[in-house]
Amino acid sequence: MALSEALMATGKNRGWVVVTAGLAINLMFGSLYTWSIFSENFINTQGWTASQASTPYAAAIAAFALVMLVGGKLQDRLGPRVVITIAGLCTAAGMFLCSAMPTETGVILGFGVLNGAGIGLGYSATAPAAVKWFKPEQKGLIVGLVVTGFGLAPLYAAPLAKYLIAEYGLFASFNILAVFFGSVIVTGAQFMSVPETTTGMATADKKAKETPVVADGPKTGEYNWKQMIRTPQFAMLWLMFLAGSMTGLMMIGHIGNIAKLQLTDTFNITLLVQAFSVANALGRPGAGLISDRIGRACTMSILYTLQGAVLLMFGGFDTFSMILMGSLVITFGYGAMLAVFPSATADFFGTRNLGFNYAILFSAWGVAGMAGPKLAGYLLDTTGGYESTFMICAGVSFAAAAIGLMVKPPKKAADFVGVQAAQAA
Repeated sequence: MALSEALMATGKNRGWVVVTAGLAINLMFGSLYTWSIFSENFINTQGWTASQASTPYAAAIAAFALVMLVGGKLQDRLGPRVVITIAGLCTAAGMFLCSAMPTETGVILGFGVLNGAGIGLGYSATAPAAVKWFKPEQKGLIVGLVVTGFGLAPLYAAPLAKYLIAEYGLFASFNILAVFFGSVIVTGAQFMSVPETTTGMATADKKAKETPVVADGPKTGEYNWKQMIRTPQFAMLWLMFLAGSMTGLMMIGHIGNIAKLQLTDTFNITLLVQAFSVANALGRPGAGLISDRIGRACTMSILYTLQGAVLLMFGGFDTFSMILMGSLVITFGYGAMLAVFPSATADFFGTRNLGFNYAILFSAWGVAGMAGPKLAGYLLDTTGGYESTFMICAGVSFAAAAIGLMVKPPKKAADFVGVQAAQAA
């Protein structure tokens, strides 16, 4: 008994090491948030147009979302240490390429494709690894803590890039960041692991493939991606994820223009962005902890309802404090979503294939990243304001809240047997 308790304590301690390493690794993926500083400098010193300067960032977003699918599958098979090490090397190589090939094509390939791929690989492996060390009822909190790093990254990444460019120049800064980001990610990767019982699943899965299993997900609660996407629950979660991503990314991408249009006085955009980062980060462990207690879908329904209510009023906000408070509600909900949905994926479809299953669900974020800000820009050009965007996002938020009240985890075969036995009795 004493030995068993000692082993459990060791596993718990190891789990917290994995959580800490995952948080540090996600902080390094703040490379994505340095682009606003580099973009400004490319326009001012290299003669790039605004469209040219936005392309590497768009490429990074696309690579991030697409490679998440590969990363999720790889981490399920190879483990998080290998995948995150590759991620760190990709991120460093991408930054180095920007300096070695200082052209638009080089920066698109370096910052956009290679760096974005590194982020997608690493992000797909941190939370699934950490959550496997803890009890099911702790999933929300653990995932929230790990992904908090990504939310906090803008607080240091953009100021760091600005300082380096001022001190060492535009392209030399890429080299310094390559060493910094790459070394921390690769070092952190060496602390990432999954429990031995989880690692053993890969061997069991391999053997199981020799004898096809029919409807394994409904029987055991451990779904592969093909079984998952056939469930109505997946479609409902995907739509909820799309709604939250579209609203959050729209607000993050357009808040400067929104404030300029609605405020007559000067305002502190830096304070607004920093407040965004804090709200985004706090939403992750905060909502994760709450969702462990009241459920994932219920948590997001409450937050989506709050978002919708704020968006209905947002067009009338004419003071900095009103815009600040309203946008904080939305970015808190956006951060919450990025902690709650990985946990919901585990709750609904099991942890065995969590990496790849969540990567597929995460495709909703990629679609929203392309559609949300673009829709807001189109409506701004055609209507001269954001009122239509606010109304559309409010409607989407309320719809997502309604879905959250309806969606329930798939029932296992044993549950159906129990129901039938009870009815027969």
